[in-house]
Amino acid sequence: MVVRIWHGWTTPGNADKYEALLKEEIFVGILNRRIRGFKNIQLLRRKAGKEVEFVTIMWFDSLDSIREFAGKDYEAAVVPEKARAVLSRFDERSSTTKSGGEERPEL
Repeated sequence: MVVRIWHGWTTPGNADKYEALLKEEIFVGILNRRIRGFKNIQLLRRKAGKEVEFVTIMWFDSLDSIREFAGKDYEAAVVPEKARAVLSRFDERSSTTKSGGEERPEL
Protein backbone atom coordinates (compact mmCIF):
# COMPACT_ATOMS: atom_id res chain seq x y z
CA MET A 1 0.00 0.00 0.00
CA VAL A 2 1.27 3.47 -0.89
CA VAL A 3 0.23 6.61 1.00
CA ARG A 4 0.10 10.12 -0.49
CA ILE A 5 0.11 12.99 2.05
CA TRP A 6 -0.58 16.65 1.29
CA HIS A 7 -0.98 19.82 3.43
CA GLY A 8 -2.95 23.01 2.83
CA TRP A 9 -3.62 26.03 5.07
CA THR A 10 -6.41 28.56 5.18
CA THR A 11 -7.73 31.29 7.44
CA PRO A 12 -10.14 30.42 10.25
CA GLY A 13 -12.81 32.34 8.31
CA ASN A 14 -12.40 30.06 5.26
CA ALA A 15 -11.82 26.77 7.10
CA ASP A 16 -15.44 25.56 7.20
CA LYS A 17 -15.95 26.56 3.56
CA TYR A 18 -12.83 24.66 2.51
CA GLU A 19 -13.77 21.57 4.51
CA ALA A 20 -17.25 21.56 2.93
CA LEU A 21 -15.71 21.95 -0.54
CA LEU A 22 -13.44 18.98 0.09
CA LYS A 23 -16.17 16.71 1.43
CA GLU A 24 -19.01 17.72 -0.89
CA GLU A 25 -17.19 18.25 -4.21
CA ILE A 26 -13.52 17.34 -4.34
CA PHE A 27 -13.62 13.99 -2.53
CA VAL A 28 -16.82 13.03 -4.37
CA GLY A 29 -15.11 13.88 -7.66
CA ILE A 30 -12.13 11.70 -6.76
CA LEU A 31 -14.42 8.79 -5.87
CA ASN A 32 -16.39 9.23 -9.10
CA ARG A 33 -13.19 8.89 -11.15
CA ARG A 34 -13.02 5.23 -10.05
CA ILE A 35 -9.23 5.27 -10.04
CA ARG A 36 -7.82 1.77 -10.26
CA GLY A 37 -6.07 0.95 -6.97
CA PHE A 38 -7.44 3.94 -5.03
CA LYS A 39 -8.44 2.71 -1.58
CA ASN A 40 -9.36 5.60 0.71
CA ILE A 41 -8.96 9.27 1.54
CA GLN A 42 -8.81 10.79 5.02
CA LEU A 43 -9.01 14.42 6.07
CA LEU A 44 -7.33 15.90 9.14
CA ARG A 45 -7.90 19.45 10.38
CA ARG A 46 -6.22 21.44 13.15
CA LYS A 47 -5.71 25.00 14.28
CA ALA A 48 -2.12 26.00 13.58
CA GLY A 49 -1.36 29.44 14.98
CA LYS A 50 -3.33 32.01 12.97
CA GLU A 51 -4.19 29.45 10.29
CA VAL A 52 -6.09 26.20 10.01
CA GLU A 53 -4.10 23.29 8.57
CA PHE A 54 -5.68 20.54 6.49
CA VAL A 55 -3.97 17.26 5.72
CA THR A 56 -5.23 14.79 3.16
CA ILE A 57 -4.03 11.22 3.32
CA MET A 58 -4.79 8.99 0.37
CA TRP A 59 -4.16 5.24 0.11
CA PHE A 60 -3.38 3.52 -3.18
CA ASP A 61 -2.26 0.04 -4.24
CA SER A 62 0.71 1.32 -6.24
CA LEU A 63 2.52 4.27 -7.76
CA ASP A 64 0.73 3.52 -11.02
CA SER A 65 -2.55 4.17 -9.19
CA ILE A 66 -1.20 7.48 -7.89
CA ARG A 67 -0.11 8.41 -11.42
CA GLU A 68 -3.65 7.76 -12.62
CA PHE A 69 -4.81 10.27 -9.99
CA ALA A 70 -2.07 12.92 -10.23
CA GLY A 71 -0.35 12.37 -13.58
CA LYS A 72 3.21 11.45 -14.53
CA ASP A 73 4.65 13.77 -11.86
CA TYR A 74 2.82 11.84 -9.14
CA GLU A 75 4.01 14.04 -6.26
CA ALA A 76 2.74 17.29 -7.84
CA ALA A 77 -0.12 18.84 -5.89
CA VAL A 78 -3.60 18.34 -7.31
CA VAL A 79 -5.46 21.49 -6.19
CA PRO A 80 -8.59 22.56 -8.10
CA GLU A 81 -9.17 26.28 -8.71
CA LYS A 82 -12.07 26.41 -6.22
CA ALA A 83 -9.73 25.14 -3.51
CA ARG A 84 -6.94 27.55 -4.48
CA ALA A 85 -9.42 30.40 -4.02
CA VAL A 86 -9.89 29.67 -0.31
CA LEU A 87 -6.45 28.36 0.64
CA SER A 88 -3.81 30.74 2.00
CA ARG A 89 -1.01 28.42 0.92
CA PHE A 90 -0.42 24.75 0.19
CA ASP A 91 2.30 22.23 -0.47
CA GLU A 92 3.24 22.31 -4.15
CA ARG A 93 4.30 18.68 -3.78
CA SER A 94 2.82 15.85 -1.79
CA SER A 95 4.87 13.22 -0.02
CA THR A 96 4.56 9.57 -0.94
CA THR A 97 5.58 6.62 1.16
CA LYS A 98 4.77 2.98 1.67
CA SER A 99 2.36 2.42 4.54
CA GLY A 100 3.99 1.23 7.73
CA GLY A 101 6.69 3.91 7.56
CA GLU A 102 8.83 2.23 4.94
CA GLU A 103 10.96 4.41 2.72
CA ARG A 104 9.51 6.14 -0.33
CA PRO A 105 8.75 3.60 -3.05
CA GLU A 106 11.02 3.36 -6.08
CA LEU A 107 9.75 4.21 -9.55
